[in-house]
Amino acid sequence: MGFKRLDAWLEGLVEGGRLPGAVVLVARGGEPLYFRALGHLDPEKGLPMREDALFRLYSMTKPWVSALALTFVEEGALSLRDPLEKYLPAFARLQVGREVGEEVVLEPLRRPLLVYDLLRHTAGFTYGVFFVSPVKRRYLEAGVDRFDLPREAFLERLSALPLRFQPGEAFEYGLSTDVLGHLLEALSGKTLAELMEERVFAPLGMGDSGFQAKDPARLAQPFPKDPETGRRIALLPVEAPPPRFAGGMGGVGTALDYLRFLEALRTGKGLLHPALARLMTEDHLGPLYAEGLKRGPEYLPGPGYGFGLGVAVRLGAGLAPGSPGEFFWAGFGGTYFFVDPALELSALFLAQAPNLLSVLEPARAFHSFYGDRLWLHFKTQVYAAL
Repeated sequence: MGFKRLDAWLEGLVEGGRLPGAVVLVARGGEPLYFRALGHLDPEKGLPMREDALFRLYSMTKPWVSALALTFVEEGALSLRDPLEKYLPAFARLQVGREVGEEVVLEPLRRPLLVYDLLRHTAGFTYGVFFVSPVKRRYLEAGVDRFDLPREAFLERLSALPLRFQPGEAFEYGLSTDVLGHLLEALSGKTLAELMEERVFAPLGMGDSGFQAKDPARLAQPFPKDPETGRRIALLPVEAPPPRFAGGMGGVGTALDYLRFLEALRTGKGLLHPALARLMTEDHLGPLYAEGLKRGPEYLPGPGYGFGLGVAVRLGAGLAPGSPGEFFWAGFGGTYFFVDPALELSALFLAQAPNLLSVLEPARAFHSFYGDRLWLHFKTQVYAAL
């Protein structure tokens, strides 16, 4: 059948007003099998999408920073057993906020929060958005989810907030990778942008990637209003230098650049030693996976997936086709990738179409067309085309 069904589905999304535009790339053995730009780069201006369009990657920044951290581990400059407070002393005051009804009962940490916890999201840091809880409410009130906080203000506010879980107790998706990026800045004496350029982007030839749109004329834009909620869409302002380099959400890049990064992870060439690349893309949750599933949609890797050091890792049957060892992640702004090493397969779907329901009305997120439902359908169409 080839990619005809994928073509028809993508065209329907654009023509039906679901997506402003998208760039989709499917590669086998590092060679593109399918590479298409469709719809609009800027729906208000009527500009056509282009293959070299720049996208706000949001949480697809996290695998970049996780791999960066492992370059320091490979050199012996950083250990997964290092405590966070060794590099960012303000976090020595952290406490855990045990949620009892609507109350937050503070308790001391049972053990230090480690670099390992930051990488596998078992640190206890959370987000103020995505679901509702007493600790999350404190994050919202402190404004630590905001993009416009300078580095020092972000770290000061976050270190004063309680963790939602004890370190190592549960998978909790949140600001761990932002903290990891600032830890690497403290370790090296360089900015996260400088580190990414020196250790990841330049070695892999990722010339369009960074924390700022290098050519704003190529920056993909969303619809002015969200098709599902009618609310105005305001994505991260990446045309100018950011107030801090947000390792969990601030990245900008193209499909081809991101493919270079994924291929480096898949092959163990150009970035990390093959042993370190495998370490990053194998499961590190163990028994925490089963506990995570009991939390339902709050366990973001989803059924069939554990979590490695920055990516979700397939363990067994999931909600779409795939092989054991396949890994993926996505970004709030409408971006997604998956890699199936057994098939030498890498696939990217880049759009600027956020799932606003997941933020505005978390209880209705299951009803959204965007986010997981979109990614699962894309993945199914890719496997059906092979």
